[in-house]
Amino acid sequence: MSFFNKVLASIGIGAAKVDTKLEKPEYTAGETIRGEVEISGGSTEQQIDSIYLTVYTTFIREADDRKYTDHAAVKKHKLNEPFKIGINEKKSIPFSMELPIDTPITYGNTRVWVATGLDIKNAADPGDKDYIEVRPTTLAASVLDAIGQLGFRLREVECEQASKRIGSRFPFVQEFEFVPTSGPFRGKLDELEVSFLAQAKEKAELLIQVDRKARSIGGLFVEALEMDETLLRLTVTSQDVPRLDEKLKNEIARYA
Repeated sequence: MSFFNKVLASIGIGAAKVDTKLEKPEYTAGETIRGEVEISGGSTEQQIDSIYLTVYTTFIREADDRKYTDHAAVKKHKLNEPFKIGINEKKSIPFSMELPIDTPITYGNTRVWVATGLDIKNAADPGDKDYIEVRPTTLAASVLDAIGQLGFRLREVECEQASKRIGSRFPFVQEFEFVPTSGPFRGKLDELEVSFLAQAKEKAELLIQVDRKARSIGGLFVEALEMDETLLRLTVTSQDVPRLDEKLKNEIARYA
């Protein structure tokens, strides 16, 4: 009977199962995720080569003039050394894992989850998926708030495939798309796209795309060719927070 149990377990029938329990469902980027992984043995003893936790997010990838929803790993974390799980045995392994400070924020269409996998030789690998909410760091939230204070409304948030020339460490960047509804840029800009290219606790590098509004027939021609868009890089620090709206206003005004 043991032989047949092993055969069944190799295709996932009667095999070990995994269930990850997180301490909470919501985290700030850069915070430590804590929880425990529960492994339940199946109908035969199995060798667990490793348990791995991976933080994933979705992004939009373009190929052959079509858009596809893909996913990318933000962080991978190996939890343990090899061990055996006996028949119907229960094991609980606590863990802590730092959520990268540049993890995408779960605004708009962006989804983030923690995937748990058991690496079992010659068997179907069982897994678990837990979605989490990710909130911005204090500095990132200050940037988004400052843009709102300048009269911009957040219209859309999405992770999109990154161009190699911008130097993102992920295959995507998260874009925050704003439209001016009041303030000094209403009537001057069509939209403003902001991405966080790199983040640390006290510093962030921004990529801002300024999309100017056409004001003449010549301007419409320029807009049709997308020559009305300007990209600028800007580094902000926690020391800038008290006057962040003024700093952003001055930089954006140079290209409006």
